[in-house]
Amino acid sequence: MSEAVGVERVRVGAEAELPEGSQTAVTVGGVSVVVIRYEGQFYALRNNCTHKDYPLLGGEVSLGRITCEKHGAKFELATGKAKTLPAVKPVKIYRTLVEDGEVYVLPL
Repeated sequence: MSEAVGVERVRVGAEAELPEGSQTAVTVGGVSVVVIRYEGQFYALRNNCTHKDYPLLGGEVSLGRITCEKHGAKFELATGKAKTLPAVKPVKIYRTLVEDGEVYVLPL
């Protein structure tokens, strides 16, 4: 069975329109997801800090992590793992796909 069957693929935008450091929010299966371009790669995480239900969109991205603006919790872009308190639970991550110059997000 093909893995693409029944998978909701959401278009983020053209790769050329998503520069290094960009953050874009899209909805995947009713969930807000932030897509970040960092060091030439695209990462997608649930747009919600696991500490106090606050969006991650707009948080500072450095050293492969995004920082929640509310209380400073940091999450690893590649794994969603919480790296600093006050957050202890990981953020759900999503798969990104670049196809024909377009960027998409899919559930893992």
